[in-house]
Amino acid sequence: MPEGPASEFEQGSSLWKDARHRMGQNKFAMGSLCVLGLMILLCFAMAWFCKDPNKVNLVNKFAAPSEEHWFGTDALGRDLFARILYGGQVSILVGLIATAVSVAIGIIYGAISGFIGGKTDAVLMRIVDTLLAIPFLVLVIVLQATLSNFSGEVTQWIVDSWGWDKQFTSRLTNVVPLFFALGLLGWLTLSRIVRAQVLAIKEREFVEAAVALGYSKSRILFRHVIPNVLGPTIVYSTLTVPGFIMYEAILSFLGLGVESPNSSWGVLIKEGANFLETEIQLLLLPGLFFSLTLFSLNFLGDGLRDALDVKASKD
Repeated sequence: MPEGPASEFEQGSSLWKDARHRMGQNKFAMGSLCVLGLMILLCFAMAWFCKDPNKVNLVNKFAAPSEEHWFGTDALGRDLFARILYGGQVSILVGLIATAVSVAIGIIYGAISGFIGGKTDAVLMRIVDTLLAIPFLVLVIVLQATLSNFSGEVTQWIVDSWGWDKQFTSRLTNVVPLFFALGLLGWLTLSRIVRAQVLAIKEREFVEAAVALGYSKSRILFRHVIPNVLGPTIVYSTLTVPGFIMYEAILSFLGLGVESPNSSWGVLIKEGANFLETEIQLLLLPGLFFSLTLFSLNFLGDGLRDALDVKASKD
């Protein structure tokens, strides 16, 4: 082919590539991503090298920060730095796992409702409306209390059957009900968002082409429709994680979340509030970790929303 301007073609760029480029230019979002990475590294890697967070030493209670105890100790002489990192594991996992559960349910429920339409759509949405009319925390508390009744029995069964360490198993089974209580009830708003997206997408030409080719409804839904709603879903997910972490903190503050001696940031904030006038660092330090994580997740969500905005990609 002859060389020249007419033979030169501009290489195309995908929506996801454009989104990554815009995301990289957002300093607040990238800074928040770095902070989140640091928090995860501290809570899930460095925590293994810390002291036992549940080791009581009443002789050393309210100790000042030192080389042995970087953040000092609490009212029972337990290392505060270790408890913050181990508590961060619970809080972050609650946010991530509960979000994953709610997103999975919300996408499938909303996509089926919007794609099928008709009476099925009406019935499914009325169920969502009914659940939304009930205060979310009330439902979570009831479900979490119901699931928690079985945690002790499950712990003993795992220890007897598989020989796991009882303290580790108890710590795990104690928070699992909280994961599912939040996740199983946190999908309602997402299902409505996905439904609205699917109602618009199913009228697009590529869906009509897939129908004309004789593809089954399930294939069209899961391979052609749902992938096109992942952008808004990802944005919503990043904004949901801090909400679930906040709910866990509220439940733990009310004594309905993580059980003693285990910790989460909500538990530590509750314990620190009891010594606000005398030992303020017991409240400020876990509150600082908690606030930094929430701010970072919110900034990251805003950055993803801007990066995945289709209108912005055309500018």
